[in-house]
Amino acid sequence: MKGVILAGGLGTRLHPLTKITNKHLLPIYDRPMIYYPLDALVKAGITDILLVTGGNNAGDFLRLLGNGKEFGLRHLNYTYQEGEGGIAEALSLAEYFAEGEPVAVILGDNIIEKNIKNAVQSFKKQGEGAKILLKEVEDPWRFGVAELEGDKVVNIVEKPTKPKSNLIVTGIYMYDTTVFDYIKKLKPSERGELEITDVNNLFIERGNMTYEILDGWWTDAGTFESLYRANSLAAAQADRR
Repeated sequence: MKGVILAGGLGTRLHPLTKITNKHLLPIYDRPMIYYPLDALVKAGITDILLVTGGNNAGDFLRLLGNGKEFGLRHLNYTYQEGEGGIAEALSLAEYFAEGEPVAVILGDNIIEKNIKNAVQSFKKQGEGAKILLKEVEDPWRFGVAELEGDKVVNIVEKPTKPKSNLIVTGIYMYDTTVFDYIKKLKPSERGELEITDVNNLFIERGNMTYEILDGWWTDAGTFESLYRANSLAAAQADRR
């Protein structure tokens, strides 16, 4: 399995901080934000990794991460997303990199307490389809909300005004190679983007989507409130080390 970190976009919700740097290079306590998703993949046993970035500061990732030696990697791959075409469009840039293998995808602003090793191993045994990691949050309307029936995900609704549950889709996904065919079938949303929620719902329609509840705390870091929360959680975790 290969790993893909999506760290593009312009980070407009974090202006003026992101006027001078990419959002994913902002500090989360004592490390740059991008270290956390990269560390999550490596701890899950994934060492063939592609970083998708964009904006005016893409070169800073190379200066910071180099070939990934600090994370025990022999090589780290990079590609560039022009503009803000959405998460699914960013993932489509990884098709050549995947080379027919399944991929574990993580958004560059996702910060987790524990690891995703068990979920990765479970998906390898699953063999096909997709797996998403869910988490219960207090503000589900900010995210894609999962609707469950028994042990199955039956629908995902993006940023609903009246969420049917508090279980949201974190920015951690696992897909077989058909994900790239699904993305090619998408049409842009009202935001003009290719939505990852639409991709996930295609897997649900075909009956090969599974889910797990992410262990430990989770947060994104795409708003000032969540950036502050991420720093607080990371600092508390560091104090316990």
